Amino acid sequence: MEIKPHNSILVVEDECTTADALDLIFGEQGYEVETARTVVEAAELLKRRPFDLVFVDLRLPDSSGIDLISRIKEDAPQTETILMTAYGSLDVAIEAIKKGAYYYIEKPFTPDQAVMLAERALEFASIKLENRDLKRMLALESGAFGMIGRSPQMRRIYETISVTAQSDASVLIEGESGTGKELIATAFHLQSNRAGRPFIRINCAAIPRDLIESEFFGYKRGAFTGADRDKRGLIEAADGGTLLLDEIAEMPVHLQTKLLRVIQERRLRRLGDEQEIKVDFRLIAATNRDTAEALEEGLLREDLYFRISTIKIRVPLLRERLDDLVLLAEYFLQRYAEKYDKEIHRISQQAFSALMRHDWPGNVRELESVIERAVLFCQTEHIGPEDLPEHVQAGDPAHFRCVIPPYLTLEEIEREAIEQTLERTSGNVKKTAEILKVHRPTLYRKLKRFGIKDGATVIE
Repeated sequence: MEIKPHNSILVVEDECTTADALDLIFGEQGYEVETARTVVEAAELLKRRPFDLVFVDLRLPDSSGIDLISRIKEDAPQTETILMTAYGSLDVAIEAIKKGAYYYIEKPFTPDQAVMLAERALEFASIKLENRDLKRMLALESGAFGMIGRSPQMRRIYETISVTAQSDASVLIEGESGTGKELIATAFHLQSNRAGRPFIRINCAAIPRDLIESEFFGYKRGAFTGADRDKRGLIEAADGGTLLLDEIAEMPVHLQTKLLRVIQERRLRRLGDEQEIKVDFRLIAATNRDTAEALEEGLLREDLYFRISTIKIRVPLLRERLDDLVLLAEYFLQRYAEKYDKEIHRISQQAFSALMRHDWPGNVRELESVIERAVLFCQTEHIGPEDLPEHVQAGDPAHFRCVIPPYLTLEEIEREAIEQTLERTSGNVKKTAEILKVHRPTLYRKLKRFGIKDGATVIE
């Protein structure tokens, strides 16, 4: 296995000779190495930075190495540990592994034994990390959280979630209404270490301006007329979990200042209270406004913007990822066919053509509504263009794009493109050839090869 120079190892050993020897051995192999003599020293180092691997002596001046392994696996489960002991026994090995150790090594050992064991432990850690990331990615791509799409834009979003979900970095999600901002926020929460904790969603535009401060921060009894009891605010309710502030640019500017202080200090004060309360939450903000315009218009404070946009995601419009329209439409068809107990199995090619021509100002939310309506009106086993709303049926032909079903061969894709373009041009071979940029004799040969009947074509 090739050693990566950025792999880091912590050696926790009170015998200077052994600690120095391991420092030298691993340093020569390209590892970053630090040493600690006690459990307390090791804990301080582990607080400051993560390590990929920790070699721990069984007997340390202030505690047992097995107890330290247990603490490491609880606080940093991605870190592998190896127990070193001069008092090796099967019982010790079993206890160490039960506490989460990768393996154990008996003293005295050779440099080759230590390096080989380190390589194996780090390779094991790498495989676990890859499997974890793969599972997250597959969960997201399979629509486990209501997110459907395989377009490059969506894959980039999945990757961002996979890489950053377990951090506490603030997230800003930008996108028009109906693009799925809340679904992305939910995916962040469910993939994080806070998944079992509260997920508090607040729409800043939906709370009356005269109530928003008390709703956010809570209040003490007697803070104002009508405050007859203590009330916990929504930010406090998110303690330990995730706080989603939707339409963040609609929050009054004076409250943005207070919010910034809470984010920085992780403390808040209820209205009418002299005591501060500690709060621990992961902040996700969302907006359907262009943040550059919101900053220029003074709707969003610049200092708050920089604080909440450590990770920034722009959600594409539906018309920007039409490759996903087929997947989304089929997903909604299945959902509403089951909901309304209707035997509808597919969407016709003509209906798909109409869907592709539509501009989708309401994005994915509008598509869901259109498919639900089509399921309700459909009287056959497939949805046709007549089942779609009139404004979708009358889509602008200039927006036409071929709808290519998945898993086709190149030859089948070519046939689909020819058939759909012929349909668009009402069978006009000349216009079809112009659109497809092929000579008419070539197109005639392809029509014959694919067995496409030309009885309905218009020849000019």
